[in-house]
Amino acid sequence: MLAQELQQHTPDSALVVEGGAMRGIFAAGVLDAFLDYQYRPFDICLGVSAGSTNLAAWLAGQRGRNRTVITDYSCRPEFISFRRFLRGGHWFDLDWLWDITLREIRLDTPTLIAQPIPLYVVTTAVETGDAAYVQATAENLNELLKASCSIPLAYRNFPVIDGMPMTDGGVADSIPVIKAYEMGARKITVVLSRPLGYQKSPVRHPWLINALFRDTPKLAEAMLRRAERYNQAIAFINQPPADCELTVIAPPPEFSVGRTTTDPDKLQAGYRLGMAAATPLMSGAPGL
Repeated sequence: MLAQELQQHTPDSALVVEGGAMRGIFAAGVLDAFLDYQYRPFDICLGVSAGSTNLAAWLAGQRGRNRTVITDYSCRPEFISFRRFLRGGHWFDLDWLWDITLREIRLDTPTLIAQPIPLYVVTTAVETGDAAYVQATAENLNELLKASCSIPLAYRNFPVIDGMPMTDGGVADSIPVIKAYEMGARKITVVLSRPLGYQKSPVRHPWLINALFRDTPKLAEAMLRRAERYNQAIAFINQPPADCELTVIAPPPEFSVGRTTTDPDKLQAGYRLGMAAATPLMSGAPGL
């Protein structure tokens, strides 16, 4: 078991935030609205990929940080470049992104760690294909967040956490709502990065995944099962257990941001949709 994998007490309420690369702009808007309203009724948080970095900034009280990361730094060619990828480099250069944001827009780690809500970051163990749910600490935070955001192939390295190579948490558990329930939470708020009704389709060419990841067969297996696990989480959200009070905040149908969107107007609109979707929850309006 990874260090810090499970907390000591049973939580009652949880906040779960999905990833999705640039689609994380929606959750950035949701969580900035939470900050505006000082809304923090959660015992634990679980985040995946961009969802984990969004949660880290929210817990640290850094309003607007992830909006800036996504709409500015993540849109620069130093970070995202398909041409570089075709030449054998990173499509998403997380090394560059982490280095520059550490220098210019650093996460407030002391504030994050000092506040009382633990953050669990989801990664995927390369050697087993299993999800790992690791509690963020001052020592592991930066590498842990990078590991959760490390889309296989798009980022060609595997960050090492507790001696184990890790990759994108979304491979093994894109929406860790079932994990939150298993940890004891019965009041769960889920922030999705796709509109309600979305179902993930199976991989069209399994042979290609097996060929691309022939050196990491368990990871290939996990990628082939990703749609099944994703849709299991959606089924849980659509029909939670009788003892589970579930709140869902999802983008509306007009949300037009994809994994690699860099259009500034679309990103800013996605952020505003996130803020608008969160506001009724905090003002007591029905429907969320």
